[in-house]
Amino acid sequence: MTVTRARSFAIVANGFADGPAQALRDYLTARGARVFVVSHPLVPEDGTRHVVTTYAGDELVARRTVASPLRPPSSFVLDPFVPLRFPPVDVWFGFNPLACARGLVARRMRRASTAVLWSVDFVPDRFGRGTAQTRLYDRLDELCCRRADARVELSEAAREGRNLRHGLSSDRAAAHVVPMGAWLERVQTAGTEGYEARRLVFLAHLVRRQGADILLEALAALGSQAAGITADVIGSGPLEDDLRARARALGLEDVVTFHGFVDDHREVERLLASASLGMAPYRPGEMSFTAYADPGKLKAYLASGLPILVTDVPPNAHELARDGGAEIVPFEATAIAEAVLRVLDSPETWKKRSEAARAYARRFDWPLLFDELMASLGLEVVPGR
Repeated sequence: MTVTRARSFAIVANGFADGPAQALRDYLTARGARVFVVSHPLVPEDGTRHVVTTYAGDELVARRTVASPLRPPSSFVLDPFVPLRFPPVDVWFGFNPLACARGLVARRMRRASTAVLWSVDFVPDRFGRGTAQTRLYDRLDELCCRRADARVELSEAAREGRNLRHGLSSDRAAAHVVPMGAWLERVQTAGTEGYEARRLVFLAHLVRRQGADILLEALAALGSQAAGITADVIGSGPLEDDLRARARALGLEDVVTFHGFVDDHREVERLLASASLGMAPYRPGEMSFTAYADPGKLKAYLASGLPILVTDVPPNAHELARDGGAEIVPFEATAIAEAVLRVLDSPETWKKRSEAARAYARRFDWPLLFDELMASLGLEVVPGR
């Protein structure tokens, strides 16, 4: 395979939370590349800001915010026009079909040499079965799959689901799978006596499929057995006010701390490192991104050395239970409460699972994952100053 030296990159994505796009930015800038990043709002809570940032290696050269009159999802129609002009780049990474489509246009205009579609999720009938929005999304997604120079998926389940959805031939079906990772060098980890904190942590966008409500019910079910057990809820979303009200109604004001969206990922890592258990009670039986995804919070929990309680929804749940110190629990408050006590009341169980989580996390160090991807794409990242 011919290796191409790449000095400049575009990363176009929606959302401001830590994820593959942000990790790729840090990987490329650490290697001295010139990186042009566009972050569009993803959910209504992101507001109306589109942030455009330019890096020369690890130096932030310029940052500007473009205000939009619309919030997501209405604002998505404006994404292809923000900003109006891009600098030429060697490689364009589009983290959704709209972002990739603009990269295809840039390639056609010879302002990008390579265009890559990086899909961070897959869900059938994204906007409802047979709707005009779903048909439009599918046509654009299929076009990008067929015309991009390469594809990246988060999981085997997502790759297979998208290939089947679009009827992709073998030459277009061979997407690269890059799971969610973690920065193992910089992440803080729970101490060897982390079970003593008796602290649960729940990190998520607060929507129905994430199951924050069942976590509250489980804490209430613990009752007098919950001596010293507390919980941190990190994240915001449309259900935040309802969940706060439900916590008050259950008498959990002194048990649950709602932190809202935490912009500084170092603070998120600190909160994870001070916890004892990572909670992932995804709601089963609904159309869910999680069934095809590789949820980032699970890797964050693992990197922090936290045993995980997870429902049987994400495609890697059984692998996590086998190799990563996790336990699969039913989506039922009493069962979750009992699982919490089993782990926290047994130091030996907690230590064994924490060690397994740390060992498993080593497979998902971001530099390792990105080194492998760049090699498979035939790219060598070089300083672009």
